[in-house]
Amino acid sequence: MSNYSMTIGGELISGSATFAVEDPALGAAFAVAPNCTDSELDKAVAAAEAAFPRWRSDDTARRSALLAAAGRVEERVDELGALLTREQGRPLAEAIGEIRSAVDWLRYYAGLEVSVEVLQDNEYARVELLREPIGPVAAITPWNAPVGLAFWKVAPALRAGNTVVVKPSPYTPLTTLRIGELLADVFPPGVLNVISGLDPLGAKLSAHHAIRKISFTGSTSSGRKVAAAAAEGLKRVTLELGGNDPAIVLDDADVETAAAGIFGSSMINVGQICVAVKRTYVPRRLYGDMVSALVERAKAVRIGNGLEEGTTHGPLNNQLQLERVEGLVRNAVDAGATVAAGGSRIDGPGFFYAPTILTDVTDSMPVVAEEQFGPALPVLPYDDLDDAIARANATHFGLGSSIWTSDADRGAQLARRIAAGTTWVNCHLYLLPHLPFGGVKSSGLGVENGPWGLHEFTDMHVVYKNLVPGTPWS
Repeated sequence: MSNYSMTIGGELISGSATFAVEDPALGAAFAVAPNCTDSELDKAVAAAEAAFPRWRSDDTARRSALLAAAGRVEERVDELGALLTREQGRPLAEAIGEIRSAVDWLRYYAGLEVSVEVLQDNEYARVELLREPIGPVAAITPWNAPVGLAFWKVAPALRAGNTVVVKPSPYTPLTTLRIGELLADVFPPGVLNVISGLDPLGAKLSAHHAIRKISFTGSTSSGRKVAAAAAEGLKRVTLELGGNDPAIVLDDADVETAAAGIFGSSMINVGQICVAVKRTYVPRRLYGDMVSALVERAKAVRIGNGLEEGTTHGPLNNQLQLERVEGLVRNAVDAGATVAAGGSRIDGPGFFYAPTILTDVTDSMPVVAEEQFGPALPVLPYDDLDDAIARANATHFGLGSSIWTSDADRGAQLARRIAAGTTWVNCHLYLLPHLPFGGVKSSGLGVENGPWGLHEFTDMHVVYKNLVPGTPWS
C-alpha cells in the first residue's frame, strides 16, 4: 500500500501509527495515512505558533508564496486528481476540476488588494481600521470535497497573515497530505502544517489552547460540537454546515432547461455537496413533464469507477453514507413514495447507488426534511407559489436555493423571499472565489470567499490619531 506523510514544521512526518484509506469504487483499502498522536499534534500547533510572528509581518512574501504554491499544485494537477478520485470516488474530470479550484483560490487571494479602511479623516482625527491576523488557525475539512474546501480556508487564512494546521477527514486524507508534501519547501517551516488521523483528532485540534481560530466544514451536528469546543477558549469560528437546498420551478419555466440544471446540480458528486439541490418544488401543471425529464436524465448516466473513461457518476464515498441514503429511500417508499428512477444499490463491489427520483413524497418525510447527501431527489408538486416558498423555508437549514423561470427579473424578486445564504436564478452551485458563501439558520456561522472570507481570519484593530491635542480626552 502507498504511504503518505504529514507536514509538520516543514518536515515530512510518517507518524508512529497509521490507518487504512478505502477506494470507494472498490470498497477496499488501497493506502494508509498517518494517525496523528497527541505529541505530533502538539508539534504541529507549536510549529504554527512559532512561525506566526515572522509570517504575519511580510505581506509581499505571503503573496509570493501563495502564487508559488498555486504553480506547484498546478504542475501536479493530473497526479493529484487521480489520487482524489481514488480516495473520494468522483469522476476524474471532476476531481481535476477540484484541484484546479485550489489553484484558483490561491491565485485569487494572492492578487486580492487588502487596504487600510479610513473611517474618519478630518481636522479632528484620522481613524483607520486595520485587519490583523489572529494566530494559528485550525482548518478542518470534510470528505466530499476535501481539497477544494481546504483551500477555501488555507488561501485566505495565509494571505491574512495567519499560520494553519489542516486536518482532512479520515475518509479522504491522502490528496491533502500529498499537497502538504509538495508545498513543504514553498512556505516557511510551520506556516502550513497538514496532519491526519482518526477521531477524536479534530476535537483535540479544536480544543488546543494555542489555536485561535477554527474554520470547519461538515455536518450541523459536528459544527455544534466545534462551536462548543471553541467557546471554552473564546476562539473565533467559521462554520460551513449542512444544507437542504430547495429548487423552485416557476410556472413559466422551460421544463427541459430547468430539468437539466436541477438534475446536474443535484447529482454532481452523486449528491454529496452541501449546497446541491436536495428537493424540488414544481407547479402541478408542469409536474408530470418535469418528472419525466428528470427520470430520462437519471437513466442516461453512466455509473462506475471514476478513473474509467466515460464515467459520469461515481460511488458514494463510504459505507455509512451508502446505508444512510438507502435507508432514507426505503423509509420514503414505506411511507408511500414512488420510485420513478433508481432506488437501489448497484450490484458489485464499491459503494454505488443509482441516481434516484422520488415522487408521491411529503415535506415531512426524512428524505425531504433532512439533508440526504446522496443521489436521491424528491420532487414535490405545488398549487400556490406562496405555499411553495413557505414550504421551501420551513426548515432549520438555510444554505443555498434556486429559482427556475423564463423571467430572470421575476426570479430575482422572488429570491428575496428565500431564507438562504445564496439564491441562484436559473442555475445552481455556481461557486467562485470572489463571491461570498455562507449559510443562515443552522447552516453555519460566518462566511467564506471574497474579501469577506479573508476578514473572517482577522481581528479588527482601530487606530485613532487625535489631531487636536489638549481636548478633554487627549
